Amino acid sequence: MGPEQDTGGPVERSRRNTVSGDPETMQETEAQRQPPAEEEPDSSPRKPTVSQKSPRSAHSHPPRRVPLDPPITKSTLSELDVTKIIHNSKLRHDINFDPDLHFRPNVEGDKGRRKQERSDSFWRTLRDQLTQFVVDRDEFYAHCGNGDDWCLPVLLKTVKEILETLVPQRDREFLDEGLNVDLLMQQFHRGVLDLEKLAEWLSGVLKSHCAPMRDEEVDTMVNLIQTGNRDNDLDKLVLGMRELLSVLEHMKLDVANHQIRCLRPVLIQDTVHFEQRCFYKKLHYGRMSVDGSVSWYQKAKERYSANPPRSFGEMSVLFEGMSRLVLPSSAGSRIPETFQLDHERLLKLRADMLDTINLDICMRLYHDLERVARYSSSASAHFTCPQDDEGSKVSSHTLSTDLNLGAPAVGSRPSSLAFSSAGSDASSPRSSLGMPAYVAPDQTETKAKAQNLYNSLVALLYTAPQAADQIARWRAIAPSMAVQIFRYTEAPTGMLAIFEAKLVSSLCQFDTQVYQEAEQALHQRLMEELSRRVQEFKGLSGVSLYSSASEKRILPGSSKPRDFFDCLLDGQEDGALDDMATRLAQVGILHWRVWAGLAYLDR
Repeated sequence: MGPEQDTGGPVERSRRNTVSGDPETMQETEAQRQPPAEEEPDSSPRKPTVSQKSPRSAHSHPPRRVPLDPPITKSTLSELDVTKIIHNSKLRHDINFDPDLHFRPNVEGDKGRRKQERSDSFWRTLRDQLTQFVVDRDEFYAHCGNGDDWCLPVLLKTVKEILETLVPQRDREFLDEGLNVDLLMQQFHRGVLDLEKLAEWLSGVLKSHCAPMRDEEVDTMVNLIQTGNRDNDLDKLVLGMRELLSVLEHMKLDVANHQIRCLRPVLIQDTVHFEQRCFYKKLHYGRMSVDGSVSWYQKAKERYSANPPRSFGEMSVLFEGMSRLVLPSSAGSRIPETFQLDHERLLKLRADMLDTINLDICMRLYHDLERVARYSSSASAHFTCPQDDEGSKVSSHTLSTDLNLGAPAVGSRPSSLAFSSAGSDASSPRSSLGMPAYVAPDQTETKAKAQNLYNSLVALLYTAPQAADQIARWRAIAPSMAVQIFRYTEAPTGMLAIFEAKLVSSLCQFDTQVYQEAEQALHQRLMEELSRRVQEFKGLSGVSLYSSASEKRILPGSSKPRDFFDCLLDGQEDGALDDMATRLAQVGILHWRVWAGLAYLDR
């Protein structure tokens, strides 16, 4: 089945643009499009003018024989066909979780760079061949002959093939008349090809089938081709052809994204049946094994089945196991193969958990340091310290040397204070110090101050330079975090080095007490929130589950799920916990519906 035109008509001109460059969970195409860069002008007799990133001229060397496929072809865009969308298991799974899922050009990473290099090579070759045709026609025919084995006829055939997938069947007769490649190439070789007329005809065809937002791109294409033809500027002429291919790619993307929006409810509702059928076939023909997943589930059952169900019902073992699978301290654990379509989502949850835990550690140490600073300040202000034999006075700096950040706490939080010798048999006026009654600060002011600090730490985290991995990133910004925390206290300056060392030794250190306490506390709160989410979601249909989970993650007036950065800013851990619980509940419920009978229960 072809694109939308084969299912009832051209693309609606009112649909919104969904082609973007956001690096989120989006499907990729083979298409590439980059702005050209400047190059030195040619010195040949009919010198083309210079334009952005034009392929360089070839007056000093013959055209190179390279693969003739243009950077965008019917084949590279075939994954955008509705039949490919319907049978794309990863896309059909991802569509349950990403309200903004859409196709976009793939121009990122090494793969995108290699495609861009091949694209540039094609356009350079076309530019070189056209230059040689103008400058030395005998040499051109010696290299390219009279056939269609060179870039221009291949490009025109590609344009026609892509257009045939974008226009209704009833309009394809006009394509054969207006884009008769054999006739156009005969006119080209005889020097009578009217490129301006061809550009105008293409403009009419494209505008009658593309979204209104593409009209400006079409006009740019026409202007470049017409200007290049009138001024004998091969740079602009090639750039216009490049723009033509780009417009066709965008039209194809628009159609595919429109189809995704239309098919989303049907695809979501059929997710469980579709995936069960696919995985059953893989298991039946031995193309997949779930032995590791069965073993993982059985171990989780032995370990956690005695725990309270927490409203999880028959999914209690699954969620106990999943909740520990996303803990950062479980990074060495292999994710079971049954989660292959959710692998990236679980890794993202684990990464977000680590950020949340490290921020909690920062705040724990901040509160410890704040208490130390208050006690130290109170002692300095209210007591006259006795002088020793040399007449020196005990100072607040002396107190700071007796601090033990992260020691056992008074109450539920780690204590920051450990004053040496006070109250011991060997104590003396010079070695012990009685502290005044502690007066608690205003709670509203303290809470607001802590929230401001937390927000500033989140901002530091998300503006930090990229590192090799998440742990390396945290280690790189730990000193800056320590300084930022220190600014929010009145602790003696001499304590900064001690505090920084304590913070650095606590972040991402899975075997330390402070980290383990923070991770355990977050896990407990996550399970409480997760139980409420599962209780809310487990009775919903596929579409209702998608809608409910999406509504909790989408900001008002937006169609995109909010970034985890925004969740962290929403009430410290509360917003982050709500977001992670929602994501984990949706993944777990859908996973159970697909795999319970295939792997976890009696098969």
